[in-house]
Amino acid sequence: MPADPASERKEAVRTLLPVLLAVLPFGLVYGAVAVQEGLSVTEAMGFSGAIFAGASQLAALQLMGIGAPVWSVLLTVFALNFRHVLYSASLSRHLGAFSRRQKALAFFLLVDPLFGASEVRAARTRLTPTFYLTYGVLMYSGWQLATLTGATFGNLIEDPEAFGLDFVLPVYFLGLVMSFRGRGSFYPVAGTSLLVSVVVYWLAGPPWHVSFGGLAGIAVAAIIGPPKAEPLDGREPVREEAP
Repeated sequence: MPADPASERKEAVRTLLPVLLAVLPFGLVYGAVAVQEGLSVTEAMGFSGAIFAGASQLAALQLMGIGAPVWSVLLTVFALNFRHVLYSASLSRHLGAFSRRQKALAFFLLVDPLFGASEVRAARTRLTPTFYLTYGVLMYSGWQLATLTGATFGNLIEDPEAFGLDFVLPVYFLGLVMSFRGRGSFYPVAGTSLLVSVVVYWLAGPPWHVSFGGLAGIAVAAIIGPPKAEPLDGREPVREEAP
């Protein structure tokens, strides 16, 4: 039975609202920092609208602020955003109901919260374009609005760290990750990713720990392989002999 579009939109908004409470302050901070680093409001909006990756945008601004060479800025942004390649590979399994244009828009809108929400949704029911695009478009619109507000009134934010903004999103992502703990390979995959991320963080520093931690988890998942089918009624599945 096809999913009701109105119900899908309502569910997307319900899922997104608590995330926006954590994400929008970061948009305000980005807009304020962008103007402080010498960008105009238009340039800050263009940067936010084209890249749409909060961590990468803030990292690029910080590097630009200290006069880092262009290749260093690009390399940092690439390393931070490489995880989206892994996200896309995982998410593509659930986009069977999407048209080509919807897929193109889906990958453009893909950010960390949307990936987590989509994987959780796909584990429970079918991931529909209505749910995904409602979530993604509202997230994108909210980020642009927050950027504009921060760039315009950013001088009112004297100490962003006082609000604990650097703590809210990690807690949210930890909750998303733990929602997959029922899967058989969760603990070896997550544990390997955590261990490699910590080691790389100590040895090379950010942002490389993000990419290498994800790749390590994928490698372990590939070695373990997909879960075996459960036998029916406790009996071993019947195997037909080749003629």
